[in-house]
Amino acid sequence: MIAREGYTVIAVVAGLALALVLGALQVDAWLWRGPMLALAVGGLAFTLFFFRDPERTPPPDARENGLLAPADGRVVEIVEEEEPLYLNGPARRISIFLSPLDVHVNRVLARGVIEYAKYRPGDYLVAWHPKASEKNERSEFGLRHPSGTKIMFKQIAGAVARRIEYDLKEGDTVTAGQRFGIVKFGSRMDVLVPPSIELDVEEGQTVRAGTTVLGRVPEAEGTVMTDADAQAASGSSERLTSSPHSSGS
Repeated sequence: MIAREGYTVIAVVAGLALALVLGALQVDAWLWRGPMLALAVGGLAFTLFFFRDPERTPPPDARENGLLAPADGRVVEIVEEEEPLYLNGPARRISIFLSPLDVHVNRVLARGVIEYAKYRPGDYLVAWHPKASEKNERSEFGLRHPSGTKIMFKQIAGAVARRIEYDLKEGDTVTAGQRFGIVKFGSRMDVLVPPSIELDVEEGQTVRAGTTVLGRVPEAEGTVMTDADAQAASGSSERLTSSPHSSGS
């Protein structure tokens, strides 16, 4: 399965590959024909590989209170910090780095309601840079789990990735493992959770979006939100008019 965000890129690369193949057929010298054919086939194959979108099924015991990885990649950092935008207090940040070889389709990490959604333009530091989370181009989402627990997650562009796409809006009711967007060609995903969430991952661990369990949301925190409350909030919350969003190319 191919991610729909890649259709245009794949079409362009396929056109260029066809032009290279036709050009190679006009060249007599194999010294030139061989590299041209290799570039055409290799370029198209990599593009198809990059935009792959495999089916993912969350573990059955994690669909209610599980905190799933929102992206494929490697956990490069787990730190304590203050989160002033949505959690409004102490938080634990898990940063996942995606290499160009990882699946880049992003998935919602828990069920609940999106209460905060914002796109922020910014710099293009390498994705593993400590300041990338606050300086790079990014999208930020605040999710309230039915238990009342607040969770924040961010798509962060890197030095190569220059295009963030997502289709989440304020007021959306979401499920764990639901696909919601992509950051093209190398990027980073940050997850910020309150200290009450116990984590099951460690730095250096490889994770997969929608299947790896990062931790568990407590049964209740503050005012409990039922599924009916979540549906009501979905209908009454103000929605962003700019989503689905695509940043500059």
